[in-house]
Amino acid sequence: MGKTQEVQPRIIVQEVKEENSPQYQTSKKLASHEPRNYKWWISIIMYAFFVIFGQSASTLLGRLYYDKGGKSVWVATLAQLTGFPIVIPCYCLAPPKSCTKNEQIRQPSAVILALVYFSFGICLVAYSLMYSIGLLHLPVSTFSLICASQLAFNALFSFFLHSQKFTPFIINSLVLLTISSSLLIFQTNPASHVEVSKGKYAIGFICTIGASAGYGLMLSLTQLTFRKLLKGETHAKVFEMVIYQSLVATSAAILGLFISGEWKGLSIEVEEFELGKFSYAMTLIETAIASQLFVIGAMGLIFKVSSLFSNAISVLGLPVIPILAVIFFHDKMDAVKAIAMVLAIWGFVSYVYQCYLDNQSSKNEYRNGSEVSKSPLLEEVS
Repeated sequence: MGKTQEVQPRIIVQEVKEENSPQYQTSKKLASHEPRNYKWWISIIMYAFFVIFGQSASTLLGRLYYDKGGKSVWVATLAQLTGFPIVIPCYCLAPPKSCTKNEQIRQPSAVILALVYFSFGICLVAYSLMYSIGLLHLPVSTFSLICASQLAFNALFSFFLHSQKFTPFIINSLVLLTISSSLLIFQTNPASHVEVSKGKYAIGFICTIGASAGYGLMLSLTQLTFRKLLKGETHAKVFEMVIYQSLVATSAAILGLFISGEWKGLSIEVEEFELGKFSYAMTLIETAIASQLFVIGAMGLIFKVSSLFSNAISVLGLPVIPILAVIFFHDKMDAVKAIAMVLAIWGFVSYVYQCYLDNQSSKNEYRNGSEVSKSPLLEEVS
């Protein structure tokens, strides 16, 4: 019995030495740059579609809610959060990963996980509320262009949390996106089809910038959580993150709805909604589904690639929204907005080109069997 107890520490020490050995680290880095199979690419395409479609649809539906008589920012916030039950069947069907004994020991405790999910849920409801306020006071085209700044915030937080490397193309992208958002401050006529005072426009602008910063921080923290705590390579981890943080955020939003007193005017709001009661309910339900698809896609891209890549895909969909807003909501596309949109697209293209360079470099180094450093944009969460 005593010999068995002595052998176990020796085995653990030996495993630690092997993991810290140069040979093990080299093989681990090379494995992270192995050519992706078709299943990996299918997952990336699916998650990217969820992000682009979910973001565009939820933003336009949120604008429709306000335009047709909706007034409650807490109801608009709830609509972004309450779609998580559609994820539960996917979570139940997701196959769990078979873990070794050592991997099971390294799993975080229930208390730590509860604290993480609670913190993420509070952050989620906070920036969702700011998004709702921003969308209330801003034309949807202006709102979406300001949201492009979230990529710059995400890169800044990634620099501190993930030692993000800044290449000339990434710096160029961040500068362009910052200028794109800043240009909208100088609009001489911020209101479009509705009268918006300069004070409300300023509130909407500040809230949207704050929400973009919160979203960028959330993505970086999520990537850190997947790397340090939720190490299992399974889609179930993505669904767990979505469900638990959304549950906390939804509970907080319901509490905010009652504390603010906005619930008292809901019956009048439903009666006065221009498209009718059924359309009122369907607008909120469709917003919830679209928002949840966006969250699933964003989390999936973080899990499979990185927070920066997830955010870059999100920014890709933002220029689509102003075009759709001009078509469906008759937003004015003036010179300032047009320049801002061009700069946002240019910034995204710069990011994509850096992504292409990183992939080419990784493939060449993998073929040569040399030790490679992880891509600053396509950095897998391990």
